[in-house]
Amino acid sequence: MAKRATSIRGDLIRGAVAGGVGTWLMDQVTTAMVESSSAADRSREASVRPRGKDPAANLADTIIDTLAIDASGERRAQAAAAVHFGLGIVPGAAYGVLRKRVPLLGAAQGLVYGALLFALNDEYLNTTLGLAAEPSAYPASSHVRGLAGHLVLGAATDTICDVLGG
Repeated sequence: MAKRATSIRGDLIRGAVAGGVGTWLMDQVTTAMVESSSAADRSREASVRPRGKDPAANLADTIIDTLAIDASGERRAQAAAAVHFGLGIVPGAAYGVLRKRVPLLGAAQGLVYGALLFALNDEYLNTTLGLAAEPSAYPASSHVRGLAGHLVLGAATDTICDVLGG
């Protein structure tokens, strides 16, 4: 029996859900990797972060400040978490729609997607937008962790899309 075509709306929703779950799984992996990294690597990474914050927190601050939203402490932390998950959900939604429609994007069960997100977000956009330091400022372990986390995100997003019927 041939597999039925899925709707764009259904694939969008499946991808968004999968991207959110994939982001959570990525966080589990990257948190464990940070905890097992050397104190010297953690210190070096912390010392080069703009404003002492990770890219999602810096993006949240930029949005809050640009829109002149009254937010402090806990609200900024919540905004940073929302931005972080949004950066998994929105591309996940796009991936859900495109993975079977664009050749090679869905290759290797989401690993190509994860690697592309790593290269685009971690290695290019974060620096270009001033959300992170130049890639060369970070220790190699930061790049390995970022790639590993995004590969988990990609594989999880793809797998969950399949489980949800996409």
